[in-house]
Amino acid sequence: MGSSRLNRNMGLDLVRATEAAAISAGRWMGLGRRDAANGAAEQAMAAALDLLDLDGRIVVGEETRLTVQSGLVSGRLVGRGGPPVDVVVDPVDGLRLLAQGRSGAIAVAAIAPRGALWSPTPAAYMEKLVVSRETAGALVPECLGAPAGWTLALIARVLGKEIRDLVVFVLDRPRHADLVAEIRTAGARVMLADDGDIAGAVLAAMPGGPVDVMMGIGGAAEGIIAACAVRSLGGAMLARLAPQSEAERQAVASSDLDVRRVLTCADMVASDEVFFVATGITDGLLLHGVRYQRDRAETNSLILRCETRTRRLIYAEHLLPDVHGVEREQVERGNVEG
Repeated sequence: MGSSRLNRNMGLDLVRATEAAAISAGRWMGLGRRDAANGAAEQAMAAALDLLDLDGRIVVGEETRLTVQSGLVSGRLVGRGGPPVDVVVDPVDGLRLLAQGRSGAIAVAAIAPRGALWSPTPAAYMEKLVVSRETAGALVPECLGAPAGWTLALIARVLGKEIRDLVVFVLDRPRHADLVAEIRTAGARVMLADDGDIAGAVLAAMPGGPVDVMMGIGGAAEGIIAACAVRSLGGAMLARLAPQSEAERQAVASSDLDVRRVLTCADMVASDEVFFVATGITDGLLLHGVRYQRDRAETNSLILRCETRTRRLIYAEHLLPDVHGVEREQVERGNVEG
């Protein structure tokens, strides 16, 4: 039984995968080529994952969030042998941010013992509500369906704040027009983001951070990754599947998934033996982006270990191999061809 447990240093191994993805993706910052940027990050992350001492299986792949073929799909095996684990990854959380050269793009990954992570496939979207450990005890399932003002009043009361002191992270999407109006009517401040709700969930779950709560509908795959981070930080998360198209509704209806069920972190991540890692690609509130200095790159990463509630921030310098000269030529050629 002991040999199946994750090594306490697994987070330091896993972060190599997000560092590799971030370094590869950062070269595409502001070039407007989303698919190429994600492809470079995905390839680098997959190669790094395959070098880890684990028997990994991707639980929720990129097929639910990308329109192009991906190598990191559900069921793919990663690692070269070791403890059996579930793996969830997003080589670039915030593809639009990266392509447009905006802040907040990150590379993320998380692992847990085999069978611990819930898979929402074929669902692509879910409604989410995330708070930090300071508010976690007050969050009840009714909060997800209640008017935003009621939920915000509850959170403000627990934090000892006025509603107007709260900052609410919401993805800037047409589907959130009514939600944003409710939040503003209640008097809270809104932080609208073009993309990247994994980072938003981490910011909301981070004690003393710049965000008090995250609300709204985002990716289901991103929701599982976010749940790993929220549980590791001791925060609370409520989620419910929210199909956004008729095709998705039919796919969910034909599965065993219940769109009425309100899920908690424990429902989505059934273990405390969890590691979550993230590396900044572009500068953001959560992490600094990749810096390139000729033959070197500097990265800023976050490592969370759920069992001990350990939170590590790492600044690393990487010697870039000659292959990056080839990658630079590919980027330049891609711009000309595109």
